[in-house]
Amino acid sequence: MSAGSNKFGSLFQWSTFGESHGPAMGVVIDGCPAGVEFDEALLVDRLAKRRPGGPGTTARVESDQPEILSGVFQGKTLGTPIAVMVRNQNAQSTDYDEIKAQPRIGHADDLWTKKFGEWDHRGGGRASARETVNWVIAGAVAEMFCLAAQANVRVQAVLTTVGGEPVKGTSDPQLLERLQKAKLEGESFGAVIEVRVKNPPPLIGEPVFLKAKSEFTKAFMMINACSGVELGGGFHLANQKGTEVHKSHESADYGGVRGGMTTGETLHFRLAFKPTSSILDVAKKGRHDPCVAVRAVPVAEAMAWAVLADLILVRRLNQL
Repeated sequence: MSAGSNKFGSLFQWSTFGESHGPAMGVVIDGCPAGVEFDEALLVDRLAKRRPGGPGTTARVESDQPEILSGVFQGKTLGTPIAVMVRNQNAQSTDYDEIKAQPRIGHADDLWTKKFGEWDHRGGGRASARETVNWVIAGAVAEMFCLAAQANVRVQAVLTTVGGEPVKGTSDPQLLERLQKAKLEGESFGAVIEVRVKNPPPLIGEPVFLKAKSEFTKAFMMINACSGVELGGGFHLANQKGTEVHKSHESADYGGVRGGMTTGETLHFRLAFKPTSSILDVAKKGRHDPCVAVRAVPVAEAMAWAVLADLILVRRLNQL
């Protein structure tokens, strides 16, 4: 049986390849229009924000320098497939020898074996969060396209709580101290990330099966360890009366979406992340993030840009 579902998007579509401890990771982006200014500095910056090896994260150090193989010429996209890869340089595969016979609790090692028969156990193979380096590449290209389509659109993701305690972003010194202590103890934390899309194009998303809220939610739920997504008032609305909520078209409770379509107001999502599954001896022996959400911040931004790009192209197609 083959491991399918390696593509994302409908019109702004991208396919990824590579395993955590293989030679390289990469993505092929199809559907980006020709003539978009290709900002390589932006791409390098977005990869740097996700890059492993920072304080309080996995000890694996990767440079993640992108190699642009196709689809870009003289600083602009050609409208042809854009292929980009980064090489894996710091894998330590022996750390994962034991899981071939003893699947890790909370991971899908046993499920991969049952479903496909063969899989690359080193670092979790394609089930590893290393796969999201490809998503950040695709998201950076999507960002370039979206900014060309609407210059004032912005996506911002912020880490707001870790282990139930408020934090001041990923650079909070107290947070870094907690994460470093957790690494030594083999502990892990869950977290919440808030994502805001400011000045989104209005009326993207469709009323029935391509709702903006469902497309963003689907994209966010694909991120490793993401266990829930709220839009606007979210679960708080379940305890409210209609007369308390529906007071104006501009209610923040709607989160910038009504009837499946964007209103042009800020889109507001909250993403819940479960604690990293690798704990205790497994965490101490290997190289793991004690809180996956710390490096998921740029991944969440990337997925938001990818959805925006796709929905913008869908709207353009429908207007033809």
